[in-house]
Amino acid sequence: MARKLPPKDVVIVGLGWTGAILAHELTETGLDVVAIERGPWRDTATDFNIGYMQDELRYAVRRDLFLQPAQEAMTMRNTTSQTALPMRDYGSFLPGTGVGGAGVHWNGHTWRFWQSDFETKSHLTQRYGEGRIADLQVQDWGVTYDEMESAYDRFEYLCGISGKAGNLNGNIQEGGNPFESARKREYPLPPMQMPYAPTLFAEGAKSVGYHPFPTPSANLSKSYVNPLGIAMGQCTMCGFCERFGCANYSKSSAQTTILPLLMRKSNFEARCNSEVLQVNLDGAGKMAKGVTYIDSSGVEWEQPAEMVLLCAYGLHNARLMMLSKIGKIYDPQTGEGTVGRNYCYQTNAGIQLFFEDKNFNPFIASGACGQTVDDFNGDAFDHGSLDFVGGAGINCIPTNGRPIGFRPTPPGTPRWGSAWKKATKDNYLSTLGFSSQGSSYAARGNYLDLDPTYKDRFGRPLLRMTFDFPDNDIRMSHWVSDRMVEIAKALKPKQYVEARRNKSWNSVPYQSTHNTGGAIMGADPKTSAVNKYLQSWDVPNVFVIGASAFPQNAGKNPTGTVGALAFHAADAIRNQYLRNPGAALVQA
Repeated sequence: MARKLPPKDVVIVGLGWTGAILAHELTETGLDVVAIERGPWRDTATDFNIGYMQDELRYAVRRDLFLQPAQEAMTMRNTTSQTALPMRDYGSFLPGTGVGGAGVHWNGHTWRFWQSDFETKSHLTQRYGEGRIADLQVQDWGVTYDEMESAYDRFEYLCGISGKAGNLNGNIQEGGNPFESARKREYPLPPMQMPYAPTLFAEGAKSVGYHPFPTPSANLSKSYVNPLGIAMGQCTMCGFCERFGCANYSKSSAQTTILPLLMRKSNFEARCNSEVLQVNLDGAGKMAKGVTYIDSSGVEWEQPAEMVLLCAYGLHNARLMMLSKIGKIYDPQTGEGTVGRNYCYQTNAGIQLFFEDKNFNPFIASGACGQTVDDFNGDAFDHGSLDFVGGAGINCIPTNGRPIGFRPTPPGTPRWGSAWKKATKDNYLSTLGFSSQGSSYAARGNYLDLDPTYKDRFGRPLLRMTFDFPDNDIRMSHWVSDRMVEIAKALKPKQYVEARRNKSWNSVPYQSTHNTGGAIMGADPKTSAVNKYLQSWDVPNVFVIGASAFPQNAGKNPTGTVGALAFHAADAIRNQYLRNPGAALVQA
Protein backbone atom coordinates (compact mmCIF):
# COMPACT_ATOMS: atom_id res chain seq x y z
CA MET A 1 0.00 0.00 0.00
CA ALA A 2 1.41 3.38 -1.05
CA ARG A 3 1.98 5.95 1.66
CA LYS A 4 0.02 9.13 0.96
CA LEU A 5 1.83 12.47 0.99
CA PRO A 6 0.44 15.98 1.48
CA PRO A 7 -1.01 17.34 -1.78
CA LYS A 8 0.79 19.66 -4.17
CA ASP A 9 -0.58 22.02 -6.79
CA VAL A 10 1.52 20.46 -9.54
CA VAL A 11 3.51 17.24 -9.87
CA ILE A 12 6.00 17.05 -12.74
CA VAL A 13 7.32 13.71 -13.98
CA GLY A 14 10.94 14.22 -15.10
CA LEU A 15 13.31 17.12 -14.52
CA GLY A 16 14.99 17.71 -17.86
CA TRP A 17 14.53 20.65 -20.21
CA THR A 18 10.74 20.61 -20.23
CA GLY A 19 10.31 19.81 -16.53
CA ALA A 20 12.66 22.61 -15.53
CA ILE A 21 10.98 25.16 -17.82
CA LEU A 22 7.47 24.26 -16.61
CA ALA A 23 8.58 24.19 -12.97
CA HIS A 24 10.08 27.66 -13.22
CA GLU A 25 7.11 29.12 -15.06
CA LEU A 26 4.51 27.67 -12.68
CA THR A 27 6.36 28.45 -9.45
CA GLU A 28 6.48 32.04 -10.67
CA THR A 29 2.69 32.07 -10.37
CA GLY A 30 2.94 30.94 -6.74
CA LEU A 31 2.01 27.29 -7.32
CA ASP A 32 3.55 24.62 -5.11
CA VAL A 33 5.43 22.29 -7.48
CA VAL A 34 7.27 19.00 -7.02
CA ALA A 35 9.30 17.29 -9.74
CA ILE A 36 9.88 13.54 -9.50
CA GLU A 37 12.98 12.35 -11.36
CA ARG A 38 13.84 8.69 -11.93
CA GLY A 39 17.58 9.25 -12.07
CA PRO A 40 20.06 10.91 -9.73
CA TRP A 41 20.68 14.56 -8.99
CA ARG A 42 23.21 16.04 -11.43
CA ASP A 43 24.94 19.39 -10.96
CA THR A 44 27.67 21.02 -13.01
CA ALA A 45 30.20 21.65 -10.25
CA THR A 46 29.88 18.27 -8.58
CA ASP A 47 28.87 15.90 -11.40
CA PHE A 48 30.54 17.47 -14.45
CA ASN A 49 33.71 18.64 -12.77
CA ILE A 50 36.50 19.82 -15.08
CA GLY A 51 38.87 17.44 -13.33
CA TYR A 52 37.20 14.29 -14.68
CA MET A 53 34.38 15.15 -17.10
CA GLN A 54 36.51 14.58 -20.20
CA ASP A 55 36.67 10.83 -19.54
CA GLU A 56 35.82 9.25 -22.89
CA LEU A 57 35.79 5.70 -21.57
CA ARG A 58 33.40 6.47 -18.71
CA TYR A 59 30.95 8.72 -20.53
CA ALA A 60 31.16 8.02 -24.28
CA VAL A 61 31.89 4.29 -24.23
CA ARG A 62 30.37 3.10 -20.95
CA ARG A 63 27.59 5.73 -21.12
CA ASP A 64 27.57 6.84 -17.52
CA LEU A 65 24.87 9.50 -18.08
CA PHE A 66 22.44 7.26 -19.96
CA LEU A 67 19.46 5.07 -19.16
CA GLN A 68 20.44 1.41 -18.76
CA PRO A 69 18.19 -1.48 -19.86
CA ALA A 70 18.26 -2.90 -16.33
CA GLN A 71 16.32 0.17 -15.27
CA GLU A 72 14.00 0.27 -18.26
CA ALA A 73 14.28 -1.76 -21.44
CA MET A 74 12.19 -1.62 -24.61
CA THR A 75 11.33 -4.18 -27.25
CA MET A 76 11.60 -3.60 -30.98
CA ARG A 77 10.53 -5.00 -34.33
CA ASN A 78 10.33 -3.63 -37.85
CA THR A 79 6.83 -4.85 -38.73
CA THR A 80 3.76 -6.29 -37.05
CA SER A 81 4.51 -9.69 -38.62
CA GLN A 82 7.60 -10.00 -36.41
CA THR A 83 7.85 -10.83 -32.71
CA ALA A 84 9.41 -7.95 -30.81
CA LEU A 85 12.48 -8.72 -28.73
CA PRO A 86 14.07 -6.71 -25.93
CA MET A 87 16.91 -4.33 -26.70
CA ARG A 88 19.52 -5.69 -24.30
CA ASP A 89 21.62 -2.58 -24.78
CA TYR A 90 20.63 0.84 -26.06
CA GLY A 91 22.44 1.45 -29.33
CA SER A 92 20.39 3.22 -32.00
CA PHE A 93 19.36 5.91 -29.53
CA LEU A 94 20.53 6.80 -26.03
CA PRO A 95 17.93 8.18 -23.60
CA GLY A 96 19.38 10.14 -20.72
CA THR A 97 18.58 9.70 -17.07
CA GLY A 98 18.94 11.95 -14.07
CA VAL A 99 18.30 15.64 -13.55
CA GLY A 100 18.78 17.47 -16.85
CA GLY A 101 17.77 14.43 -18.89
CA ALA A 102 18.84 14.26 -22.51
CA GLY A 103 19.64 17.99 -22.34
CA VAL A 104 22.79 17.11 -20.40
CA HIS A 105 24.43 15.04 -23.12
CA TRP A 106 23.16 16.72 -26.29
CA ASN A 107 25.41 18.42 -28.83
CA GLY A 108 23.49 21.70 -28.88
CA HIS A 109 22.02 22.02 -32.40
CA THR A 110 19.05 24.35 -31.84
CA TRP A 111 16.63 24.64 -34.74
CA ARG A 112 13.27 26.18 -35.40
CA PHE A 113 10.87 24.11 -37.48
CA TRP A 114 9.41 25.99 -40.45
CA GLN A 115 5.83 27.03 -41.13
CA SER A 116 5.53 24.20 -43.69
CA ASP A 117 6.75 21.73 -41.04
CA PHE A 118 3.88 22.66 -38.72
CA GLU A 119 1.34 22.27 -41.53
CA THR A 120 2.88 19.23 -43.20
CA LYS A 121 -0.29 17.56 -44.42
CA SER A 122 -2.15 20.63 -45.63
CA HIS A 123 0.99 22.15 -47.16
CA LEU A 124 1.99 19.04 -49.10
CA THR A 125 -1.58 18.35 -50.19
CA GLN A 126 -2.05 21.87 -51.47
CA ARG A 127 1.26 21.89 -53.34
CA TYR A 128 1.41 18.34 -54.70
CA GLY A 129 -2.02 16.74 -54.23
CA GLU A 130 -3.27 14.06 -51.86
CA GLY A 131 -1.77 11.26 -53.92
CA ARG A 132 1.79 12.29 -53.04
CA ILE A 133 1.27 11.44 -49.37
CA ALA A 134 -1.12 8.50 -49.76
CA ASP A 135 1.40 6.05 -48.25
CA LEU A 136 2.12 8.30 -45.28
CA GLN A 137 0.20 9.35 -42.17
CA VAL A 138 1.51 12.89 -41.85
CA GLN A 139 -0.60 15.41 -39.95
CA ASP A 140 -0.77 19.10 -39.17
CA TRP A 141 0.33 20.04 -35.67
CA GLY A 142 -2.73 22.09 -34.75
CA VAL A 143 -0.47 25.08 -34.10
CA THR A 144 1.25 27.42 -36.55
CA TYR A 145 4.77 28.79 -36.71
CA ASP A 146 3.45 32.29 -36.05
CA GLU A 147 1.90 31.05 -32.80
CA MET A 148 5.22 29.40 -31.86
CA GLU A 149 7.61 32.21 -32.82
CA SER A 150 7.66 33.97 -29.45
CA ALA A 151 8.14 30.64 -27.65
CA TYR A 152 11.12 29.83 -29.88
CA ASP A 153 12.52 33.25 -29.08
CA ARG A 154 12.18 32.68 -25.34
CA PHE A 155 13.99 29.36 -25.50
CA GLU A 156 16.82 30.78 -27.62
CA TYR A 157 17.36 33.68 -25.23
CA LEU A 158 17.13 31.42 -22.19
CA CYS A 159 19.95 29.34 -23.72
CA GLY A 160 22.03 32.09 -25.31
CA ILE A 161 22.00 30.44 -28.72
CA SER A 162 24.85 31.37 -31.07
CA GLY A 163 23.73 31.92 -34.65
CA LYS A 164 22.89 34.23 -37.53
CA ALA A 165 19.33 35.06 -38.52
CA GLY A 166 18.50 34.39 -42.14
CA ASN A 167 15.02 35.91 -42.17
CA LEU A 168 14.28 38.92 -39.98
CA ASN A 169 10.64 39.97 -40.25
CA GLY A 170 10.52 38.74 -43.85
CA ASN A 171 13.82 40.30 -44.90
CA ILE A 172 16.47 37.78 -45.98
CA GLN A 173 19.77 38.40 -44.19
CA GLU A 174 23.21 37.81 -45.66
CA GLY A 175 25.07 35.00 -43.94
CA GLY A 176 22.03 33.31 -42.38
CA ASN A 177 19.64 30.58 -43.47
CA PRO A 178 17.59 32.01 -46.36
CA PHE A 179 15.02 29.21 -46.10
CA GLU A 180 13.96 29.67 -42.48
CA SER A 181 10.63 31.14 -41.46
CA ALA A 182 10.73 34.74 -40.30
CA ARG A 183 12.02 35.53 -36.82
CA LYS A 184 11.43 38.82 -35.03
CA ARG A 185 14.95 39.41 -33.74
CA GLU A 186 18.52 38.17 -34.03
CA TYR A 187 20.00 35.34 -32.09
CA PRO A 188 21.23 36.42 -28.65
CA LEU A 189 24.86 35.63 -29.58
CA PRO A 190 26.80 35.72 -32.85
CA PRO A 191 27.84 32.48 -34.57
CA MET A 192 30.73 30.46 -33.22
CA GLN A 193 34.14 30.93 -34.78
CA MET A 194 34.52 28.30 -37.48
CA PRO A 195 37.37 25.77 -37.55
CA TYR A 196 38.87 24.69 -40.86
CA ALA A 197 36.65 21.68 -41.69
CA PRO A 198 33.26 23.47 -41.81
CA THR A 199 34.91 26.48 -43.43
CA LEU A 200 36.16 24.27 -46.27
CA PHE A 201 32.79 22.53 -46.49
CA ALA A 202 31.04 25.89 -46.86
CA GLU A 203 33.40 26.87 -49.67
CA GLY A 204 32.62 23.62 -51.48
CA ALA A 205 28.87 24.02 -50.98
CA LYS A 206 28.95 27.57 -52.34
CA SER A 207 30.94 26.45 -55.36
CA VAL A 208 28.09 24.18 -56.46
CA GLY A 209 25.43 26.84 -55.85
CA TYR A 210 24.19 26.06 -52.33
CA HIS A 211 23.71 28.38 -49.35
CA PRO A 212 25.71 27.33 -46.26
CA PHE A 213 25.29 29.16 -42.96
CA PRO A 214 26.48 28.74 -39.35
CA THR A 215 24.62 26.01 -37.48
CA PRO A 216 22.60 27.48 -34.56
CA SER A 217 24.48 26.38 -31.47
CA ALA A 218 23.79 26.02 -27.75
CA ASN A 219 27.59 26.04 -27.32
CA LEU A 220 28.13 29.69 -26.52
CA SER A 221 30.29 31.86 -28.76
CA LYS A 222 30.69 34.42 -25.94
CA SER A 223 29.99 34.70 -22.23
CA TYR A 224 26.32 35.40 -21.57
CA VAL A 225 23.84 36.26 -18.83
CA ASN A 226 20.39 34.91 -19.64
CA PRO A 227 17.02 36.56 -18.80
CA LEU A 228 16.93 34.70 -15.47
CA GLY A 229 20.21 36.33 -14.48
CA ILE A 230 22.24 33.11 -14.78
CA ALA A 231 25.77 33.58 -16.15
CA MET A 232 27.34 31.20 -18.66
CA GLY A 233 30.83 30.98 -20.14
CA GLN A 234 32.27 30.95 -23.64
CA CYS A 235 32.81 27.53 -25.23
CA THR A 236 36.44 26.39 -25.10
CA MET A 237 36.07 23.96 -28.06
CA CYS A 238 37.21 20.99 -25.98
CA GLY A 239 35.40 18.40 -28.13
CA PHE A 240 33.49 16.82 -25.23
CA CYS A 241 29.80 17.70 -25.82
CA GLU A 242 27.77 14.74 -27.01
CA ARG A 243 27.52 12.09 -24.25
CA PHE A 244 29.10 14.51 -21.74
CA GLY A 245 27.94 17.18 -19.35
CA CYS A 246 29.59 20.57 -19.85
CA ALA A 247 32.13 21.32 -17.12
CA ASN A 248 32.66 24.85 -18.44
CA TYR A 249 29.09 26.19 -18.05
CA SER A 250 29.14 26.91 -21.79
CA LYS A 251 26.65 24.37 -23.18
CA SER A 252 23.01 25.22 -22.50
CA SER A 253 21.20 22.71 -20.32
CA ALA A 254 18.77 22.80 -17.43
CA GLN A 255 21.84 22.92 -15.15
CA THR A 256 23.31 26.01 -16.78
CA THR A 257 20.16 27.99 -17.58
CA ILE A 258 17.37 27.30 -15.04
CA LEU A 259 18.20 25.05 -12.09
CA PRO A 260 20.49 27.48 -10.20
CA LEU A 261 17.47 29.75 -9.78
CA LEU A 262 14.75 27.10 -9.59
CA MET A 263 16.40 25.15 -6.76
CA ARG A 264 16.38 28.23 -4.51
CA LYS A 265 12.61 28.60 -4.64
CA SER A 266 10.70 27.65 -1.50
CA ASN A 267 7.70 26.45 -3.53
CA PHE A 268 9.72 23.96 -5.58
CA GLU A 269 10.99 20.53 -4.61
CA ALA A 270 12.92 17.90 -6.59
CA ARG A 271 12.78 14.23 -5.59
CA CYS A 272 15.43 12.16 -7.34
CA ASN A 273 15.99 8.41 -7.70
CA SER A 274 12.21 8.02 -7.64
CA GLU A 275 10.32 6.34 -10.46
CA VAL A 276 6.71 7.23 -11.22
CA LEU A 277 4.75 4.02 -11.73
CA GLN A 278 1.51 5.56 -12.94
CA VAL A 279 -0.71 8.61 -13.01
CA ASN A 280 -3.66 8.04 -10.67
CA LEU A 281 -7.09 8.83 -12.12
CA ASP A 282 -10.44 9.35 -10.45
CA GLY A 283 -13.15 6.70 -10.57
CA ALA A 284 -14.45 7.94 -13.91
CA GLY A 285 -10.98 8.08 -15.43
CA LYS A 286 -11.56 11.72 -16.40
CA MET A 287 -9.28 13.60 -13.99
CA ALA A 288 -5.85 12.92 -12.54
CA LYS A 289 -5.49 12.81 -8.77
CA GLY A 290 -1.68 12.66 -8.70
CA VAL A 291 0.95 9.97 -9.20
CA THR A 292 2.28 6.87 -7.50
CA TYR A 293 6.04 6.50 -7.37
CA ILE A 294 8.64 4.27 -5.75
CA ASP A 295 11.82 5.62 -4.18
CA SER A 296 15.33 4.17 -4.09
CA SER A 297 14.53 2.27 -0.90
CA GLY A 298 11.62 0.48 -2.54
CA VAL A 299 9.01 2.47 -0.62
CA GLU A 300 5.89 3.30 -2.61
CA TRP A 301 4.37 6.77 -2.28
CA GLU A 302 1.24 8.48 -3.52
CA GLN A 303 1.68 12.16 -4.37
CA PRO A 304 -1.70 13.89 -4.76
CA ALA A 305 -1.78 16.93 -7.05
CA GLU A 306 -4.24 19.18 -8.84
CA MET A 307 -2.28 18.97 -12.09
CA VAL A 308 0.11 16.37 -13.56
CA LEU A 309 2.73 17.28 -16.17
CA LEU A 310 4.46 14.45 -18.02
CA CYS A 311 7.89 15.88 -18.84
CA ALA A 312 9.89 12.69 -19.22
CA TYR A 313 11.70 11.64 -22.41
CA GLY A 314 9.16 11.37 -25.22
CA LEU A 315 9.09 7.56 -25.32
CA HIS A 316 8.56 7.41 -21.57
CA ASN A 317 5.73 9.95 -21.77
CA ALA A 318 3.87 7.70 -24.20
CA ARG A 319 4.44 4.57 -22.11
CA LEU A 320 3.29 6.27 -18.91
CA MET A 321 0.08 7.37 -20.62
CA MET A 322 -0.56 3.78 -21.69
CA LEU A 323 0.19 2.36 -18.25
CA SER A 324 -2.09 4.97 -16.69
CA LYS A 325 -4.92 4.41 -19.18
CA ILE A 326 -4.89 8.02 -20.34
CA GLY A 327 -6.36 7.86 -23.83
CA LYS A 328 -6.78 4.85 -26.10
CA ILE A 329 -3.74 2.96 -27.38
CA TYR A 330 -3.32 3.18 -31.15
CA ASP A 331 -4.24 0.15 -33.28
CA PRO A 332 -2.57 0.14 -36.72
CA GLN A 333 -5.10 -2.35 -38.08
CA THR A 334 -8.14 -0.16 -37.48
CA GLY A 335 -6.39 3.20 -37.28
CA GLU A 336 -8.25 3.90 -34.04
CA GLY A 337 -6.63 5.15 -30.85
CA THR A 338 -4.12 7.93 -30.45
CA VAL A 339 -1.54 7.02 -27.79
CA GLY A 340 1.44 5.48 -29.56
CA ARG A 341 0.41 6.84 -32.96
CA ASN A 342 2.91 8.33 -35.44
CA TYR A 343 6.18 7.21 -33.90
CA CYS A 344 8.96 8.74 -36.01
CA TYR A 345 12.73 8.95 -35.92
CA GLN A 346 15.39 10.61 -38.11
CA THR A 347 16.62 9.51 -41.55
CA ASN A 348 20.36 10.12 -41.62
CA ALA A 349 23.23 9.39 -43.99
CA GLY A 350 26.87 10.42 -44.16
CA ILE A 351 29.98 10.81 -46.25
CA GLN A 352 33.66 10.79 -45.26
CA LEU A 353 36.43 12.52 -47.22
CA PHE A 354 40.11 11.60 -47.03
CA PHE A 355 42.74 14.18 -47.99
CA GLU A 356 46.51 14.16 -48.27
CA ASP A 357 47.33 17.83 -47.81
CA LYS A 358 44.84 19.05 -45.16
CA ASN A 359 45.13 19.48 -41.40
CA PHE A 360 41.73 19.83 -39.72
CA ASN A 361 42.83 19.50 -36.06
CA PRO A 362 39.61 17.59 -35.24
CA PHE A 363 40.15 17.84 -31.48
CA ILE A 364 39.35 21.57 -31.68
CA ALA A 365 35.60 21.13 -31.77
CA SER A 366 32.25 21.45 -30.08
CA GLY A 367 28.93 19.70 -30.44
CA ALA A 368 27.23 22.25 -32.69
CA CYS A 369 29.99 24.38 -34.22
CA GLY A 370 29.69 23.95 -37.96
CA GLN A 371 27.98 24.83 -41.20
CA THR A 372 24.64 23.67 -42.60
CA VAL A 373 23.06 23.62 -46.06
CA ASP A 374 19.25 23.72 -45.97
CA ASP A 375 18.64 23.95 -49.72
CA PHE A 376 17.16 20.43 -49.60
CA ASN A 377 15.46 20.47 -46.22
CA GLY A 378 11.70 20.17 -45.78
CA ASP A 379 9.93 21.69 -48.76
CA ALA A 380 12.58 24.34 -49.50
CA PHE A 381 12.83 22.85 -53.01
CA ASP A 382 10.27 21.73 -55.59
CA HIS A 383 9.40 18.04 -55.21
CA GLY A 384 7.11 18.10 -58.24
CA SER A 385 9.25 15.83 -60.43
CA LEU A 386 10.56 13.70 -57.57
CA ASP A 387 9.24 10.47 -56.07
CA PHE A 388 9.30 11.57 -52.44
CA VAL A 389 8.37 14.36 -50.05
CA GLY A 390 10.44 15.67 -47.17
CA GLY A 391 14.11 16.55 -47.08
CA ALA A 392 17.27 16.88 -45.06
CA GLY A 393 19.77 19.39 -43.83
CA ILE A 394 23.38 18.74 -44.82
CA ASN A 395 25.63 19.40 -41.85
CA CYS A 396 29.38 19.63 -41.46
CA ILE A 397 29.80 19.70 -37.69
CA PRO A 398 33.05 18.04 -36.57
CA THR A 399 32.07 17.36 -32.97
CA ASN A 400 35.31 15.81 -31.72
CA GLY A 401 38.62 14.11 -32.30
CA ARG A 402 38.53 11.98 -29.17
CA PRO A 403 41.16 9.23 -29.10
CA ILE A 404 38.94 6.16 -28.59
CA GLY A 405 36.04 6.88 -30.90
CA PHE A 406 37.61 9.03 -33.61
CA ARG A 407 39.79 6.72 -35.72
CA PRO A 408 39.01 7.47 -39.38
CA THR A 409 40.64 5.02 -41.78
CA PRO A 410 39.88 4.36 -45.47
CA PRO A 411 38.23 1.14 -46.70
CA GLY A 412 40.54 -1.85 -46.81
CA THR A 413 42.42 -0.88 -43.67
CA PRO A 414 42.95 -3.82 -41.26
CA ARG A 415 41.01 -3.49 -38.02
CA TRP A 416 44.08 -4.00 -35.81
CA GLY A 417 47.85 -4.25 -35.96
CA SER A 418 50.63 -2.08 -37.37
CA ALA A 419 48.82 -1.29 -40.63
CA TRP A 420 45.80 -0.04 -38.69
CA LYS A 421 48.03 2.09 -36.45
CA LYS A 422 49.74 3.62 -39.49
CA ALA A 423 46.39 4.36 -41.18
CA THR A 424 45.13 5.98 -37.99
CA LYS A 425 48.22 8.19 -37.85
CA ASP A 426 48.02 9.08 -41.55
CA ASN A 427 44.31 10.00 -41.53
CA TYR A 428 43.55 11.42 -38.08
CA LEU A 429 44.24 15.05 -38.99
CA SER A 430 43.22 14.95 -42.65
CA THR A 431 39.72 13.42 -42.67
CA LEU A 432 36.54 15.48 -43.05
CA GLY A 433 33.00 14.19 -42.63
CA PHE A 434 29.55 15.62 -43.17
CA SER A 435 26.08 14.16 -43.03
CA SER A 436 22.44 14.57 -43.94
CA GLN A 437 19.80 14.71 -41.22
CA GLY A 438 16.53 13.84 -42.85
CA SER A 439 12.86 14.11 -42.04
CA SER A 440 11.02 11.08 -40.71
CA TYR A 441 7.44 11.01 -41.89
CA ALA A 442 4.71 9.07 -40.13
CA ALA A 443 3.43 5.81 -41.57
CA ARG A 444 0.48 3.76 -40.39
CA GLY A 445 2.63 0.80 -39.36
CA ASN A 446 5.16 2.76 -37.27
CA TYR A 447 3.90 3.09 -33.71
CA LEU A 448 4.40 2.41 -30.00
CA ASP A 449 2.38 0.15 -27.72
CA LEU A 450 2.82 -2.12 -24.69
CA ASP A 451 4.61 -5.42 -25.16
CA PRO A 452 2.36 -8.43 -24.41
CA THR A 453 5.23 -10.59 -23.13
CA TYR A 454 8.08 -8.66 -21.53
CA LYS A 455 7.81 -6.71 -18.28
CA ASP A 456 10.02 -4.40 -16.23
CA ARG A 457 11.26 -4.94 -12.70
CA PHE A 458 7.96 -3.63 -11.32
CA GLY A 459 5.89 -6.03 -13.40
CA ARG A 460 4.73 -3.40 -15.92
CA PRO A 461 4.73 -4.17 -19.67
CA LEU A 462 7.70 -2.79 -21.57
CA LEU A 463 7.23 -0.27 -24.34
CA ARG A 464 7.13 -2.00 -27.73
CA MET A 465 8.47 -0.10 -30.73
CA THR A 466 7.39 -1.09 -34.23
CA PHE A 467 9.38 0.90 -36.78
CA ASP A 468 11.05 0.80 -40.14
CA PHE A 469 12.10 3.61 -42.46
CA PRO A 470 9.26 4.35 -44.91
CA ASP A 471 10.18 3.89 -48.58
CA ASN A 472 9.46 7.60 -49.10
CA ASP A 473 12.14 8.54 -46.58
CA ILE A 474 14.70 6.13 -48.06
CA ARG A 475 14.18 7.65 -51.51
CA MET A 476 14.54 11.12 -50.01
CA SER A 477 17.75 10.21 -48.22
CA HIS A 478 19.34 8.70 -51.33
CA TRP A 479 18.49 11.79 -53.37
CA VAL A 480 20.05 14.07 -50.75
CA SER A 481 23.09 11.76 -50.59
CA ASP A 482 23.60 12.49 -54.29
CA ARG A 483 23.73 16.18 -53.43
CA MET A 484 26.35 15.43 -50.76
CA VAL A 485 28.45 13.68 -53.37
CA GLU A 486 28.37 16.88 -55.46
CA ILE A 487 29.84 18.82 -52.54
CA ALA A 488 32.39 16.09 -51.85
CA LYS A 489 33.63 16.10 -55.44
CA ALA A 490 33.93 19.89 -55.36
CA LEU A 491 36.35 19.56 -52.43
CA LYS A 492 38.63 17.22 -54.46
CA PRO A 493 39.59 14.67 -51.80
CA LYS A 494 41.83 11.75 -52.64
CA GLN A 495 38.92 9.47 -51.71
CA TYR A 496 35.40 9.68 -50.35
CA VAL A 497 33.22 6.99 -48.81
CA GLU A 498 29.43 7.14 -48.61
CA ALA A 499 27.28 5.73 -45.80
CA ARG A 500 23.79 5.69 -47.26
CA ARG A 501 20.61 5.04 -45.30
CA ASN A 502 18.93 1.76 -46.21
CA LYS A 503 16.22 -0.46 -44.81
CA SER A 504 15.71 -1.96 -42.34
CA TRP A 505 16.10 0.00 -39.13
CA ASN A 506 18.56 -1.77 -36.84
CA SER A 507 18.50 -1.01 -33.12
CA VAL A 508 22.19 -1.89 -32.59
CA PRO A 509 24.36 0.85 -34.20
CA TYR A 510 23.95 4.41 -32.96
CA GLN A 511 21.97 6.64 -35.34
CA SER A 512 20.15 9.41 -33.49
CA THR A 513 18.48 10.13 -30.15
CA HIS A 514 15.69 12.00 -31.94
CA ASN A 515 12.69 9.82 -31.11
CA THR A 516 9.39 11.60 -31.72
CA GLY A 517 5.66 10.93 -31.58
CA GLY A 518 3.52 8.64 -29.50
CA ALA A 519 1.50 11.37 -27.80
CA ILE A 520 1.04 13.66 -30.76
CA MET A 521 -0.63 17.06 -30.83
CA GLY A 522 -3.34 18.13 -33.21
CA ALA A 523 -6.78 19.66 -33.67
CA ASP A 524 -8.76 16.40 -33.78
CA PRO A 525 -9.01 14.09 -30.74
CA LYS A 526 -9.59 11.16 -33.10
CA THR A 527 -6.06 11.50 -34.50
CA SER A 528 -4.12 13.20 -31.68
CA ALA A 529 -3.53 12.52 -28.00
CA VAL A 530 -3.09 16.15 -26.91
CA ASN A 531 -4.35 19.49 -28.14
CA LYS A 532 -2.33 22.48 -29.35
CA TYR A 533 -1.37 23.32 -25.75
CA LEU A 534 -0.24 19.72 -25.06
CA GLN A 535 -3.26 19.12 -22.81
CA SER A 536 -4.65 15.60 -22.87
CA TRP A 537 -7.94 15.40 -24.73
CA ASP A 538 -9.07 12.68 -22.31
CA VAL A 539 -7.79 13.90 -18.93
CA PRO A 540 -7.70 17.71 -18.98
CA ASN A 541 -5.51 18.22 -15.91
CA VAL A 542 -2.71 16.22 -17.55
CA PHE A 543 -0.28 17.94 -19.92
CA VAL A 544 2.28 15.94 -21.91
CA ILE A 545 5.36 17.96 -22.86
CA GLY A 546 8.13 16.87 -25.20
CA ALA A 547 9.00 15.41 -28.60
CA SER A 548 6.23 12.87 -27.97
CA ALA A 549 3.96 15.62 -29.33
CA PHE A 550 5.51 15.73 -32.83
CA PRO A 551 3.12 14.29 -35.48
CA GLN A 552 6.22 13.65 -37.60
CA ASN A 553 9.84 14.76 -37.46
CA ALA A 554 11.49 17.36 -39.67
CA GLY A 555 15.06 17.23 -40.95
CA LYS A 556 16.26 19.11 -37.89
CA ASN A 557 17.18 18.37 -34.30
CA PRO A 558 14.05 18.46 -32.10
CA THR A 559 15.34 20.22 -28.97
CA GLY A 560 14.62 23.80 -30.04
CA THR A 561 11.03 22.85 -30.82
CA VAL A 562 10.72 20.84 -27.59
CA GLY A 563 11.83 23.90 -25.61
CA ALA A 564 9.45 26.15 -27.51
CA LEU A 565 6.54 23.78 -26.91
CA ALA A 566 7.33 23.85 -23.20
CA PHE A 567 7.05 27.65 -23.13
CA HIS A 568 3.92 27.50 -25.31
CA ALA A 569 2.26 25.08 -22.88
CA ALA A 570 3.40 27.05 -19.84
CA ASP A 571 1.84 30.24 -21.22
CA ALA A 572 -1.46 28.44 -21.83
CA ILE A 573 -1.48 26.97 -18.32
CA ARG A 574 -0.65 30.30 -16.69
CA ASN A 575 -2.91 32.55 -18.75
CA GLN A 576 -5.84 30.24 -19.54
CA TYR A 577 -5.98 26.99 -17.59
CA LEU A 578 -5.45 28.44 -14.09
CA ARG A 579 -8.46 30.72 -14.58
CA ASN A 580 -10.67 27.65 -14.88
CA PRO A 581 -8.79 24.56 -13.62
CA GLY A 582 -9.93 21.27 -15.07
CA ALA A 583 -11.41 22.79 -18.21
CA ALA A 584 -10.36 21.84 -21.71
CA LEU A 585 -8.43 24.64 -23.42
CA VAL A 586 -9.62 23.49 -26.85
CA GLN A 587 -13.09 22.17 -27.55
CA ALA A 588 -13.15 18.92 -29.49
